[in-house]
Amino acid sequence: MAIKISFKPKEISKKLLKALPERSADVLTRRFGLGKSVKRETLESVGRSYGITRERVRQIETSAISNIQKSDQYKACEDIFTEFAGVIQDLGSVVPEEVLLNEISNSESVHNHIHFLLVVGSAFGKLKENTKFVSRWYADKYISELVHDAIERVYKKINRDQLLAEREIIDMLLAELGDDIDDKYKRDDIVKGWLNLSKDLSKNKLGDWGRVGSPGINIRGIRDMAWLVLRRHGSPMHYGEVAKAIEDTFDRSAHSATCHNELIKDDRFVLVGRGLYALSEWGYSTGLVKDVIRDILEKEGPLSKEDLIDAVKRERYVKTNTIMVNLQDTDIFGVSEDGKYFAVA
Repeated sequence: MAIKISFKPKEISKKLLKALPERSADVLTRRFGLGKSVKRETLESVGRSYGITRERVRQIETSAISNIQKSDQYKACEDIFTEFAGVIQDLGSVVPEEVLLNEISNSESVHNHIHFLLVVGSAFGKLKENTKFVSRWYADKYISELVHDAIERVYKKINRDQLLAEREIIDMLLAELGDDIDDKYKRDDIVKGWLNLSKDLSKNKLGDWGRVGSPGINIRGIRDMAWLVLRRHGSPMHYGEVAKAIEDTFDRSAHSATCHNELIKDDRFVLVGRGLYALSEWGYSTGLVKDVIRDILEKEGPLSKEDLIDAVKRERYVKTNTIMVNLQDTDIFGVSEDGKYFAVA
């Protein structure tokens, strides 16, 4: 719990419910989980107990909330709702409902009372969950619209399989918002809260952000885990090391042989040495070392020993001696008078 409020939500709920007839108060208590049970009852459940339709229960609920808002009890609690609006403002003026509740309390029972007060209050607004965003509350509709639009632009700029460090995506969202947002909102905690509004963007266990459909976010198996640990490592790894890193990072059993079999079948990985795997996106080449050397010479033309070794090492994770041994094959390679190697036609 990070935010302290000056009132007890349960006491305020109890005070507001006194403005209603017994049945109306009971309907709200059960629908919002304000009683001894924290379970929120459905319209059907409440309707069955009263022998009325679910639509009639909905009408009673709507009318009861309206009556509370017109009551003296509500007027006496206006400072409470102003305080709630300030909390939302402090969290960035638009905040996911789940985040808002958890910032105030970690109790499910208290969450129900806070939710009830949010629904009753008129100093802020709610945007229902849809295909792109989670359920959220806002204190400033203009800022809310700016943030939503900026998040959608960020989503469109990220490729399907692209992963971004948290710092990168925060800076990207801030860049999209530009000068339209007051500097007081340009804090990392607020921007991360805004990112959590999106159902299309998410982060993985390593803290990388991307599209929800990305294999780096929606991790489905050994191959995706291997891709992430290799990406994090930044250089080729033996498949045994990859398996160990998967176990350490994801707390999942990964046998070396199984990992080797999975990597060799996935074109995101390339075998660059004895049991050593790199990511294809790093530019490494497959095939025998002599094939790599020949491809480089055919593409670049004659090269000095030093330049050729550098070029091969950019393609394969291989020792210098291995390169020199392969260059001794005179059926494939030759050396000019000025010491440059070339591919034999």
